[in-house]
Amino acid sequence: MFRDEIVLKIKAGDGGSGCISFLREAKMPKGGPDGGDGGKGGDVIFIADENYNTLYHLIHRPRYVAKSGERGWGKNCSGKGGHDLVVRVPVGTLLRDLDRNALLKDLARHDDRVVVCKGGKGGRGNQHFATSTEQVPRKAEPGRPGDERRVKLELRMIADVGLVGLPNAGKSTLLSRISAARPKIADYPFTTLVPSLGIVKISDWETFVVADLPGIIEGAHQGKGLGDKFLRHIERTRIILHLVDVSPEAMMPPLEAYRVIRKELESYSPVLAGKPEILLATKTDVTGARENAAALGKKLRKKPLQVSAATGDGIKPLVRELFGTLSRKDGMD
Repeated sequence: MFRDEIVLKIKAGDGGSGCISFLREAKMPKGGPDGGDGGKGGDVIFIADENYNTLYHLIHRPRYVAKSGERGWGKNCSGKGGHDLVVRVPVGTLLRDLDRNALLKDLARHDDRVVVCKGGKGGRGNQHFATSTEQVPRKAEPGRPGDERRVKLELRMIADVGLVGLPNAGKSTLLSRISAARPKIADYPFTTLVPSLGIVKISDWETFVVADLPGIIEGAHQGKGLGDKFLRHIERTRIILHLVDVSPEAMMPPLEAYRVIRKELESYSPVLAGKPEILLATKTDVTGARENAAALGKKLRKKPLQVSAATGDGIKPLVRELFGTLSRKDGMD
């Protein structure tokens, strides 16, 4: 199952207590203090792992606690430190401290890591408290408690191209044609209930990632439909591929459909709305669709690319255009 938000309670391990001990051997019946230090508590570390694409694996364990350090021992032996607790999350996960409302880390690349809670320091044993005036100290320090905090994890998928459009604009079908992804496809709205990623292969060393996002409807930025929940995933995409159904059977006229999506993007985030956009007219195999695409381009003063995912017409030019746009953007960056 897909999960892109979760709240967890995190606690690092406590430090071990220092030891109160005195050396007792055959030839030294009244030896000096030899209490060892307590071990350090384990840290809680989050690591981005490209083998995960959802936070679902974390929902059954709402509290994560690292191991505490062991207490010190006699003969100046320090206690063993607690093992660090490593939590693996998908690439693109944001960690926020809920109590401070602060961003802790954006784990944007594979193997990015952050210590969310540091383990407590171990207490000092009584060997450290011996002085010329107090040669038999009977005191030691307790270990310090480990850090504790509530964190919110937000997954924002990382892709080169984000597919946007009204429900039934043909996003899932297009993704299945240009990549090996197999999203659910049907002739009713909201077929896609969770984001899907597909890798488009140009050659053995040239690829790019496309994200199919659940259909956005009017008012999505206010929580209507499914779009509000997944609009955040478009923020990381480098370019937007805006699909408009130009067939006569479309749920609304092409120009109105285009403006609905643009309004939602602008309402949600000016940064998102300012991303490079490629306009794509879909379902052009239907009678009258190409005429509608031409009319849409004239009204918007931008010529849309045209595809039919059903027949495959226009797929190769579209892939070349996407790759070319991404390559030019790399050059500008």
